[in-house]
Amino acid sequence: MRRLSDLALGVRLSVGGGRSGWVRLALIAVGVGLGVTMLLLAASIPTVLDAREARAQARSVAEAQELTVGEPSALTQEVRSMYREDPLVGLVIQPEGEDAPLPPGVEQQLAPGDVVVSPALADLLASDGGAALQGRWGDRVVGTIGDEGLTGPEELRFYLGTDGLTSATATRIQSFGWAEPVDDGPDPVMLLLVLVGMVVLLLPVGIFVSTAVRFGSENRDRRLAALRLVGADVRMTRRIAAGETLAGAAGGLVVGGLLFLAIGQVAGSAVPPSMSFYPQDLRPAPVLAALTVVLVPATTVLVTLSALKQVLVEPLGVVRRSSERRRRFWWRLVFPVLGVALLFPLAGGLDDSLGGQVMVVAGLVLVLVGVALVLPWLVEATVHRLGGGTVAWDLAVRRLQLDSGTAVRAVSGIAVSVAGLIALQGLVGAIGALTAETQADTRTFQAMVLDIDPDRDAPETWTRELAGAEGVRGVGTLTSVWALPAEASRPASGADDMSIESGTCQVLAQEAQLGSCKDGDVFVVVPDGATAPAPGETYVLGAGRDTESRWTLPASAETVAPSKGGISAMGGMPARILVTPGALDGIGVDPGSVTVYVTLDPAVPDALDHVRTAAAQVDPVAYTTPIDQERVASILGNVRQALLVGTVALLVLIGASMLVNVIEQLRERRQLLAVLVAFGTRRRTLSGSVLFQLAIPVVLGLALAVVTGSGLALALQTAVEAPPSFDWQGVGVTAGAAALMVLLTTAAGLPLLWHLTRPGALRSE
Repeated sequence: MRRLSDLALGVRLSVGGGRSGWVRLALIAVGVGLGVTMLLLAASIPTVLDAREARAQARSVAEAQELTVGEPSALTQEVRSMYREDPLVGLVIQPEGEDAPLPPGVEQQLAPGDVVVSPALADLLASDGGAALQGRWGDRVVGTIGDEGLTGPEELRFYLGTDGLTSATATRIQSFGWAEPVDDGPDPVMLLLVLVGMVVLLLPVGIFVSTAVRFGSENRDRRLAALRLVGADVRMTRRIAAGETLAGAAGGLVVGGLLFLAIGQVAGSAVPPSMSFYPQDLRPAPVLAALTVVLVPATTVLVTLSALKQVLVEPLGVVRRSSERRRRFWWRLVFPVLGVALLFPLAGGLDDSLGGQVMVVAGLVLVLVGVALVLPWLVEATVHRLGGGTVAWDLAVRRLQLDSGTAVRAVSGIAVSVAGLIALQGLVGAIGALTAETQADTRTFQAMVLDIDPDRDAPETWTRELAGAEGVRGVGTLTSVWALPAEASRPASGADDMSIESGTCQVLAQEAQLGSCKDGDVFVVVPDGATAPAPGETYVLGAGRDTESRWTLPASAETVAPSKGGISAMGGMPARILVTPGALDGIGVDPGSVTVYVTLDPAVPDALDHVRTAAAQVDPVAYTTPIDQERVASILGNVRQALLVGTVALLVLIGASMLVNVIEQLRERRQLLAVLVAFGTRRRTLSGSVLFQLAIPVVLGLALAVVTGSGLALALQTAVEAPPSFDWQGVGVTAGAAALMVLLTTAAGLPLLWHLTRPGALRSE
C-alpha cells in the first residue's frame, strides 16, 4: 500500500508542478506517444494482412470445385496483366443462367463485353495517364467493384463478361471463395528480409521511448532532493520518480492512440497501391496492443530507476554535477561480440528453422544495441581530445565534455536506424544483383506475349495485331509442338516427350546461347541434369492432334546452353529442340502454343502497355511481360516499396523526436542561456553552439552506423550467397537524409532559443 501511495504522489507531483511541470509532462507524453504510434502501427500489420487475405480468398476461384447438380454455375478464367509497374488482375466470367454466382462487390450479371472495375481503375481509365490502358478489355464499363471485393482501395481489378469460354479452357464454379492450401512456408531469403526489416524499424522505437522518459531529468532530480530534505528515503524517492514517469507514459499512450487513429485515416492511401488497405483494417492485434500498453509503462519505469542509480540524491542536492568517471569501453563490446557470434552461422547459408530465425533476430538486436552502447564512449573519447575554435565551438565542446549523455541519447536512435537501414539496403541490393545476373538478353526483343493458344487465334493474327500497336518496331514468333519418339505408342505425356520449337535465328537466340545461326540449323538445349536426345531419332510431331508428321533429328544438330534468365536455365527442366523454319522441310504441324516476341521503340512512352492492350484485344487472357522480368525482381519491388515506407516513417519519427528533444534541452538550460546573453553573448553564437552540440554526436554516430551497417550487410549478403557489394550511393542518401532531418529539426527549435534568452528568463523562484 505504501508503494502505491508513493506512486500516486509521483503522479500528483507531475501534474501539479505548475506550468513547468505541465510542459515537461507534455514533452514526455509527446516523445513516448511517437514511439507508441509506431508500435501500434507495427502491431496492426497482422490484422491488415489478415483482412486483405480474407477478402482475397472470398473472391478466389477453386480450381477443382465440387459441383452440385441443378445449382447455377459460371465459367471463369483469370487474367493477369500490368499497367506500368502496378499489377492489374481480373476475371473473365461467363454466367450459365440468371442466378449464376457473383463475385463479392459485383451486384449484376455481366453480359458479353460488360466490364466492372475497381474505383482506382476507373479513375485511372478516366485520367490522361491511363491512355495506353483504355480499351484493353473494352469500353463498356457498367459499374464499380464494392469494397468487399477488393484487397485495398488502390487495387487495380476488373471483371469482364464474355460468351467465349468453354469447359476445356475455363473453370466452372458454383460459388466464389475458398481457403488456399497451406504452403511449405515463406522463402528463406524473403523471411530474412522480413526479420531484418522488423528489427531495423522497431528497435529504434524503444531507444526513442527511453530517451523521451528522461526529459527534464535535472529538474526532476532537484525536486527529488527537496523530497529527501523533508524526510523521504532513497527507495521512496525512486518510487515517486517512477510515479512521475508513469504519468508521462500514460499520457504517451493517449497521445500515441490519438496519433494512431489520425494516421489510420490516411495510411492506406499513403502506401504503394499493391499494399493499400482500408482504414477499418488498421487495428492492432489484441495481444500486441496489450503488450504495448503494458511494456511501454514498464520500460519507462525501468529506464527511470536505471537513471537514478547513477545519481546520488541527497537532501541538499544531487551529485550529478560533480566530475563524472570516464566511461569504460570493454563491457560495451560484449553486446556486439555476442551478436556477431549469433550471426556467424549465416556464413554457412540460411536456416529457416525457428531456432535459426531466433538467432538471426537476436544477433541483429545485439549488434544494433551495441551501436547505442558504444556511441556514448566514442563521443566522450572524442570531445575530450577536441581543440579550441570559435566561441560557439568552444561552448558546444565544453558542454559535451561536462555532460554528453543528453545529446548522445538523442542521437543513439538515429545511429541504430541508419545502421539497420544500410544493412537492409545491402541485403536487398545483393538479391537484386543476383536477379540481374540471370536476366535474359533484351538487345533484340524487350517484351513477349506468353502461352498463346493457337486454337483461338492463328499466329498470323497475333503478328499482324501486335505489329500495328503503337511503339512496336518488330515482331517474332516461337511456335512449339509436342513430339514423341516414333516407336512410342503412349499418349504425349511420358518422360520421353520433347518440345520442338520453331522460329527465326533472332527468336531462337532468346531461348539459347547460340553461336552462328542460319536458316536450316537445328539446336538442342540441354539444361543441367537433363538427358540429351539422340541424333537420328525420329519424332512424331503434333502427337494426339488433328495432324501428325514425322521428323528426324539431324546429326548436325548443335548442343547449346540455355539462355540466361530463360526457363531452361532453371534446374530440373527437360531438354528442348530448337529449329529454324528451313529445318522442318515444309512440314506443316498445328502448333501447341505460340510465344510472340516484340521489339519496342524506346522513344514511345508506355510502349509496353500499348502492346499489352493490343494483346488483350486479341485474347483477354493473354499475358504480356517484359523479357527481363523475374519473380524475384517483382517481389523485391514490393520489398523496396515497403522499405521506402518504413524509412520515411522512421525519418519522420527521428525528426519529431529530435524536435521534442531540442525543445526539452533548451527549456532545461534556459536560465544558463539567458545569463550568457545578459553577459553579451550573441544569440547567433548560442545558435551555432546548439547546432555543434548535436552535429558532433551525429557525425560520430553516422560514422559508426555506416561501419556497423556495412558489416551487417556483408554478413547478410554472405548468407544469401550473393557477391559482396556496397551501395555507396544508397549509404550516402540514407546517412545524408538522417543528418538533414536532424539539421532541419534543430533549426526549427532555434526560434525557441531566442524566446527563452529574453531577460525575463533570468527570473527564478
